[in-house]
Amino acid sequence: MPEASAPPAQGPLAHHFANLKQQKHAAVLGMWVFIAQEVLFFGGLFATYAVYAMKYKEAFEAGSGHLNWKIGFFNTLVLIASSLTMAMGVHSAALGRSRRIVGWLLATVFLGTVFLGVKYFEYGEKIAPCFGMGAGPGCLVPGQLFDASVLHVAADVAPETQIFYSLYFAMTGLHALHMIVGIPIILWIAHAAWKGRYSPAWHTPVEIVGLYWHFVDIIWIFLFPLLYLMGRH
Repeated sequence: MPEASAPPAQGPLAHHFANLKQQKHAAVLGMWVFIAQEVLFFGGLFATYAVYAMKYKEAFEAGSGHLNWKIGFFNTLVLIASSLTMAMGVHSAALGRSRRIVGWLLATVFLGTVFLGVKYFEYGEKIAPCFGMGAGPGCLVPGQLFDASVLHVAADVAPETQIFYSLYFAMTGLHALHMIVGIPIILWIAHAAWKGRYSPAWHTPVEIVGLYWHFVDIIWIFLFPLLYLMGRH
C-alpha cells in the first residue's frame, strides 16, 4: 500500500512574484495596510465616544453602570483564550503539523462562537422588551421606545443616555460583525490545513488570518473598559 504523500514543500506562487518569500511579504504588508485603515475607522468611533463621554459624563456613567460587567469580563477572557489558540495554530503551521493547525483553529472558532452567543443573549435582554418579549427590565434601543427609567437617572439626563446606547450598539455590533466575517475564513483555512496544503515553507494564509483575529481581539480589549467599566468606581 503506497504511503500518503507529504505536503508540498512549496506553496502556490503567483506569477507576479519572484519567490514565496516575496509573496509572503506582500501579503503581510497588505494585511497591515488593511488593519491600519480599520484602526482609523474604529479610532473615529473611539474619538466620538470620548467626546460625548466628557460632555455627558453622568448619562454615560448611568448607561455603563447598567451593563453587566461580569458578562463583558467573561467575553474578554474568551477572546484572550481565542488569541492564544490562534497563536498556537500559527505556531503549528510553522512546524508543519497540519492536524494541530486544524485543532487549534477549530478551538478558535469555538471560542469565537461562544463570544457571539453571549453577545446574542446580552443584546436580547435590551432589545426584546422593545417588542413586548423577554424578561429584560426595559427597552434600551435608542428611539421612541427607549425606556430611560430603568437607568434611574434624572429627567434632564435621560435623553442623553440614548447617545451612550447608540455608541454601544454601533461599536460592539461592528466588532461582532468582524468576528462573524472572520469565523468562516478560519474554517476555510482549517479545511485547507486538513488537506495538507500548508508546510513550514508556506503557511502565509494561517499567519494572515491570525493577524486579523488578534486585531479583532485587541479592539475588544479597549471596548470592554470603555463601555462596561466607566460607570464603576
